Amino acid sequence: MRTLLVIPTLVSAAALASQVTDYAPKANVECPDLSTAPLIRTFTPQNQTVHPAEEEYVTTRKNTVIASAWVDWLGNGSALGYDLTNFNASDFPTVGFAIPGGGLRAAQYGAGVIQALDARNSSAKAIGTGGLLQVASYITGLSGGSWVTGSLLFNNWPTINDLVFGNGEDLSGWLLDLPFASPDGDNVLSELNQDFYGSILWSIIAKNDQGVDTSITDPWSRMISYHFLNQTSRQNFFTNDTGHGAGQLWSEIPLIPAYQSFMVPFPIVVADSRPSGSNLTTVLPLDSVVYEITPLELASYDPFLSSGMNLTFAGTQLVNGRSTTGSSCVTGFDQAGFVMGSSASLFNQILDFAHNTISQFSQNDGNALLYLLNRQLTDIRTRADDVANWPNPFQGQQTDTFQDTNATWLELIDGSSNQENIPYGPLLVKARGVDVIVTLEGSADDPVNNWPNGTSLIFTALRQQQFLQSSHKTFPPTPSTPDDFISTGVNARPTFFGCDPTASEDFPLVIYLPNAPPLSGIDPVTNTATFQLTYTQLHTHLFLDQVYNNIVSGFTPNSSAADPNWGKCLQCAAFDRGRSKAIPSILRSSFCSQCFKQYCFDPSNPPSKAELPNRKLVFVDPDPQGLTKVELFFDDNKFKLLGGFIGLVGFIALLAIGLIIYKKRHQKISKYHKIQEPLNHNLVYEELSYTPHTDMYKMDILNHST
Repeated sequence: MRTLLVIPTLVSAAALASQVTDYAPKANVECPDLSTAPLIRTFTPQNQTVHPAEEEYVTTRKNTVIASAWVDWLGNGSALGYDLTNFNASDFPTVGFAIPGGGLRAAQYGAGVIQALDARNSSAKAIGTGGLLQVASYITGLSGGSWVTGSLLFNNWPTINDLVFGNGEDLSGWLLDLPFASPDGDNVLSELNQDFYGSILWSIIAKNDQGVDTSITDPWSRMISYHFLNQTSRQNFFTNDTGHGAGQLWSEIPLIPAYQSFMVPFPIVVADSRPSGSNLTTVLPLDSVVYEITPLELASYDPFLSSGMNLTFAGTQLVNGRSTTGSSCVTGFDQAGFVMGSSASLFNQILDFAHNTISQFSQNDGNALLYLLNRQLTDIRTRADDVANWPNPFQGQQTDTFQDTNATWLELIDGSSNQENIPYGPLLVKARGVDVIVTLEGSADDPVNNWPNGTSLIFTALRQQQFLQSSHKTFPPTPSTPDDFISTGVNARPTFFGCDPTASEDFPLVIYLPNAPPLSGIDPVTNTATFQLTYTQLHTHLFLDQVYNNIVSGFTPNSSAADPNWGKCLQCAAFDRGRSKAIPSILRSSFCSQCFKQYCFDPSNPPSKAELPNRKLVFVDPDPQGLTKVELFFDDNKFKLLGGFIGLVGFIALLAIGLIIYKKRHQKISKYHKIQEPLNHNLVYEELSYTPHTDMYKMDILNHST
């Protein structure tokens, strides 16, 4: 398309089945019978329940797929010093994965860790790390972590290599070398960029036409969809040949084949909420409501709310559980890109309306986002421009404690806005009974070198202590400050937190896998900026390789060598909570005890970062010239270039033959001219000369005299 609005009759027949306008919700849909199918589910912290369909999915998966996955991963347990032949499958621990925020860095880090924990990766399985993914019951994502989570689901749970780089068939890869905000380069007015912006705005106009207010989160969400959902390839990126994921709904995850066969952990995305109308542009207080978005509901297990809304009808405004428009409801609001965009909407802290600026992003990316927002504001009605606007279905709920009980709209923002960058909350909900949390820690807390420093864990523990004791499990002991995380070195190598709870303690064991400098001492390429919106394919390859190598290596104290026992030590940690569930309980084996001595954090005897020698902290760009763009150009045009090269060789050969013939003829003619011409003592010659230091050619006028 070449203009903002496209006449529907001009859209191809193929596009009619999947259009960018599918981003629009459907209004005036008949509500279900609320007497038999209420849209709001309520509970109390003391009588907490999960959604019945979630419980059924998790239980079925645990008793079938996961039970066999544990056996496939651990065998009979003899390698760990256990005999699991008579172990009850129901006693295996409940495992959850947590993937934090951090933009494309976090998404790629999460992907790299998953690759190292996936039994489908034969190398990882041989090492012993591959298999942990298969025994997980839950996977939670926040901001960039939600992108990799959603991408895995809506592409039917492929291997990471196929997901990120494509498989040459139905998967085209993430295409991170095409920038989010200006995929055709920095000129926002280029023809292809204008096509891209036009398609995005067409989606948002369609949403607006259904009476649903929008914000900058909407174009941001569409950009996310182009890279992480399906339907987009390098060939159709700037066209409307598909809807680019516009009609894919989070509530339709249960229709995905991998979900229907119970092959995927139950997915949850986290978003924070700014008190409606507060216009806060700072970090949120810890008592602000945190929401989770599952395929079943928009919910909060915070004691302030303790309610869930049927996600299929999430675009419906309710008061005391009933639609404000009588029997009419809204469906299709939960577009997958918008769910991921809501979890990653940090614009309230970086968008300055007064000065028309966006901080943190590069100047070109910021200019492109502002350009798109300005076009959006010209044509479309918006509400709070710097948040994700969700119609509030919880009006009238918990009138004494719920911050938005009287608000008509919820203002959802990035899930890290209260400084909990790791989505631990859903995995600490008591009703879920999660025993082990695997943390794919891709945060960039250190403002200098973009490494994690434990900030999120500290604030999660603080929030639980202050507000969530009745509803969430406590967090295990960790270093108490970011400086302590760094000085002990646990921010830079695998660590187990909560290894030995007392009888009165009920915290999960946290397997902490932080983004860290390579053990080998080579230059790091994974500690990139959160707001970097472009990666060459070479950088992404090196990024994932570096993460994978770190995760499968563990660490050896006072050495740069990998730990040959790390795979089995990881198995020890994942299984350990199952020992206490067994009847009779199983004593920890001597092998696993040795592993825990090396990897567990002991507050009474903390480790030291001195045990991690030869680590380089400063990021080094592995592709400073963007060479892979040149490689991609040659790869995409190799046949054209080959034909052109053959033609050029032929042309040069003909030219050389012609010059030889001309030279011989000219030599004969010049003899006669020189004889016939009168002698000129002041001839002027034009001569082509080359100036090396300027790398330019110029015409010099030289005077010659006899």
